[in-house]
Amino acid sequence: MSTVVPEGQQTTDSIGVVASQEQGENTQRDLPPGFKLTEMVFASLASQGIYVTAKLGIADFLADGPKTVTELAQAAGADADALYRVLRALSSRGVFAEREGRVFEQNQMSDLLRSNVPGSLRDAAIFMGEDWHWEVWGKTLYSVKTGKPAWGRVHGKEVFSFFESNQEASQIFDKAMTSISSLAINAVVGSYDFTGIESLVDIAGGQGRLLTGILEANDSVRGILFDLPHVIEGAKERKAGASVADRFEFATGDFFVSVPEGADAYIMKHIIHDWDDERALKILTNIKRALKPKGKVLLVESVVSPLSEPDITKLMDIEMLVSPGGKERTAEEYRQLFARAGLKLARIVPTNSPYSVIEAVAVSE
Repeated sequence: MSTVVPEGQQTTDSIGVVASQEQGENTQRDLPPGFKLTEMVFASLASQGIYVTAKLGIADFLADGPKTVTELAQAAGADADALYRVLRALSSRGVFAEREGRVFEQNQMSDLLRSNVPGSLRDAAIFMGEDWHWEVWGKTLYSVKTGKPAWGRVHGKEVFSFFESNQEASQIFDKAMTSISSLAINAVVGSYDFTGIESLVDIAGGQGRLLTGILEANDSVRGILFDLPHVIEGAKERKAGASVADRFEFATGDFFVSVPEGADAYIMKHIIHDWDDERALKILTNIKRALKPKGKVLLVESVVSPLSEPDITKLMDIEMLVSPGGKERTAEEYRQLFARAGLKLARIVPTNSPYSVIEAVAVSE
């Protein structure tokens, strides 16, 4: 597909990468509206390209230096020409760097697709691109027409029930959430003051990385990691909280039924956004019931920005719509949700990340 333009003006490829005829190189520019929209229309192809390279481990193969696409294809068990076309497209978007002779090397973006490096997003990229997840995105129209999550339409059961019955998918999901947690740990610990909190319960805390990070930075805090029994068993096997074992406990249960009682504070990272208002209200009400007088509820969530301000949270909200059926919320929506649970929004503490720490306290009776 090509576009004919007057000589001396810019041309663009099908994904909106501008080629400067004067400079002979691809650059990011202020594009006309049609080209900007075209870039968005084809953005899913970039997502799949990132998924493919993450799944094949391409970034890991480049960890020790540049390689030809033939070498990469042999290592990954892929077709060299097909792999080249994907890597070429990604490098034009700033993921990997292409050199002469079909040689590729790492850059700052692609380095985050390596395994087991700080801030790695490889597991998150794999989660987003797996067939069983990708198919749900294809039913977004269903969610918009009905207001219901498309996950059940595709898989016949809700998202968390799906993971309970599909061990491989569940492991991919857990790894993705763990990798995303790593982005939040330093941001939360560096931005929120835990002074005065002696006991902290991490509700649905998964592998306990956030709670461990908080305890490592705050010697006076004792923590309880609370989650479903099979999740806690996995956390114990991975020795969650080992570095702060003398102040780290485990508890199991269902937050729709009850949570451990009597803590100074309860923290949840990316939990409330998974649920619609009624089920989120049930969780918060159970926490309110268990909370100490003058205790705190801390939500680590992204807060939707006003009107047309650029905000990745607004895209993540579509994931909430089609998958679990939850929602990302504005500050006012959190205020209203807290009020229904007998809580009061005290403050929102921004961090140097997309997340904020949303603090609520019990309403005086």
